[in-house]
Amino acid sequence: MPDTLALAAAKIPWPLMLFSGFLAAAGLPLYVNLPHFAASLGMSLSAIGLLMIGLRVLDFVQDPALGLLIDRFRDQRRRMAGLAILGMAVGFAATFTLQPGLAGMTVALIVLFTAYSLASILFYAQGVAIAEASGGDHHYRLAGYREAGALAGIVIASAAPSLLIGVLGETAGYAAFGAVLAVAGLVIWRLSLGLWAASPKAPPQFSPTAFLRAGGGRLLMLGLVNTLPVAITSSLFLFFVQDRLQLAAWSGAFLVLFFLTAGISAPLWSGLVARHGSVRVLVPSMGLAIAAFIGAAALPEGEILGFALICALSGLTLGADMVILPALFASTLAVAQIPAGAGFGLWAFTNKLALALAAATVLPLLGAVGYVPGGANSAQALTALNLCYAILPCILKLLAIALVIRLPQEGFAS
Repeated sequence: MPDTLALAAAKIPWPLMLFSGFLAAAGLPLYVNLPHFAASLGMSLSAIGLLMIGLRVLDFVQDPALGLLIDRFRDQRRRMAGLAILGMAVGFAATFTLQPGLAGMTVALIVLFTAYSLASILFYAQGVAIAEASGGDHHYRLAGYREAGALAGIVIASAAPSLLIGVLGETAGYAAFGAVLAVAGLVIWRLSLGLWAASPKAPPQFSPTAFLRAGGGRLLMLGLVNTLPVAITSSLFLFFVQDRLQLAAWSGAFLVLFFLTAGISAPLWSGLVARHGSVRVLVPSMGLAIAAFIGAAALPEGEILGFALICALSGLTLGADMVILPALFASTLAVAQIPAGAGFGLWAFTNKLALALAAATVLPLLGAVGYVPGGANSAQALTALNLCYAILPCILKLLAIALVIRLPQEGFAS
């Protein structure tokens, strides 16, 4: 491995955290804010859901292809990363600052998500190379830095629209949000150039058979099922707080608490994995998530402290999801000598598919039963919102636990 790559590994924490934080703004925060933003522009919940699943159909083709492209042109990673960050900046500004109609938003989101896919796959693939250059298996240590940065980005990007809207009003607040993200992306790109100090060694050719034999297929299925509950609650969070709990003024504080707890817990989960192994830690973390979902379903209207406690508990479990599963996947790729670009192309698609499936199912379903964001909703509509936000994720988490239990205790890196 080139010495320059090893040097990058020694200086990695801050550049890695900055880059990861910006990438995170196009993940969960977008799915938290986009449905509410699009509804404020007059778009129906069904149209928003169809748009999100349509974008994932594009990902079905492009994410694996982008992974192969990254492996093929590994000496061009710095230039590709710069192009990806520029695309994300343009996409954020076009979506939130220009505030176009459905057609214009579709084009803007295509640019944003394509650039996000490229940047994410590059980022994870480079992380595998840097971990190997550090000597030994450092995937979980790097995952701690990466997810700490990501969670900081999630906190800021999730809460910023509510804060800006409170100061500037809805239209100007969202416009400022897009502009700030665009400028932040360009600044962070300049500060994180050290991530791309050198190119990794030539990877072996991607083999679907070797990937499946190494357990990659089982981990992708687990990643999909385990991400669905978070995707559902993210898509419905603002609606649940606004209409089910009648606590719209507290939505920003709840989001900050949720993601701040996730960020603080990341080192804790990394330490538990180092001591007990990833498979043994995942099951109790998922059990805590189920407890949080059940608690949310039972909350009465206006319960501030109760929902704050649930946000903290949910954030704690999100920290486990974000640290353990990507690092487990990265370590599995490294041990089996699977090309990281192609592998994380599949991983990126799986995670975004979960987010899109959530939006494409629960949003039209709620629209069909008569739920109107911010409107005078019937008891039936609010019950449907409660079931989708809190009960459906419990069922999916139980399925994820079953998949974890079926993972081999040996044969996966821990």
